[in-house]
Amino acid sequence: MEGAEGYRERLAEAGYVADPALATTLALAEQLGRPLLLEGEAGVGKTAVAQALARLHGSRLIRLQCYEGLDLQSAVYEWDYQRQLLAIRLLEAEGRAGEDAEAAIFSERYLLRRPLLEAISATEPPVLLIDEIDRADEEFEAYLLEVLSEFQVTVPELGTLRAASRPRVLLTSNATRELSDALRRRCLYHYLDYPGLDKELAILEAHLPGIDRRLAEQAVRFVHELRRLGLRKAPGVAETLDWAAALMGLGLERIDQSPEALLETLSCLVKTRADRDALTPERIDALAAETR
Repeated sequence: MEGAEGYRERLAEAGYVADPALATTLALAEQLGRPLLLEGEAGVGKTAVAQALARLHGSRLIRLQCYEGLDLQSAVYEWDYQRQLLAIRLLEAEGRAGEDAEAAIFSERYLLRRPLLEAISATEPPVLLIDEIDRADEEFEAYLLEVLSEFQVTVPELGTLRAASRPRVLLTSNATRELSDALRRRCLYHYLDYPGLDKELAILEAHLPGIDRRLAEQAVRFVHELRRLGLRKAPGVAETLDWAAALMGLGLERIDQSPEALLETLSCLVKTRADRDALTPERIDALAAETR
């Protein structure tokens, strides 16, 4: 098994700053061929893990975004009814309608592959991201069990289709509902929290290599102070990156250099009216002072 430190270094080369515990879990998932369930608050970088894995392995990233009401037609497959209809008319014109026609139109030629079947069918192992599984219905979660344990899907007209090359599977959850024990048993598990100061600073410098060190340190400390305020929508890592890029674009070297610039760029960090109203100019100045 590749060591966690080696895996961590390869992730860093792929643009993702991972702590040792996450690197170890990813290396284990790789060794055991098991799906990985990542839980954590929105904005902590769960989706970025899948993107980094795809870059690390030079693989396709196939994403299934889950939502309430997600059905098999959207997630697995559906038939191309228009092409099937045209084929039936053509067969009728040729006098070949009947059982042969039915077999012809329910073939892989007329199958539209959605993310799960696309991942199962890929000849090179892709990274399959099943994003926000907690938003899908329990019925869909139950359907996933066959995919996650056997890496296969069943199409009634064609039979069972097994993975040509087992995908690397990563599921994310914001814990909006409790997932089943059956699903958890099929996955390795890791809880991803907001990064600490040093890790978020490393992320910032990895994504914005030209950023002034002092500006980067102040920006990270400012965001960490914001997260302690109990806002309705605490800023995530992506918001930190957006904000730091905005500050760089304004030519700032320190966040306390221009109080006006702080107020003008808060749209990168704050996502609700209530949170924006709570951040008065005086409070922003006080937070900025904490970063000196």
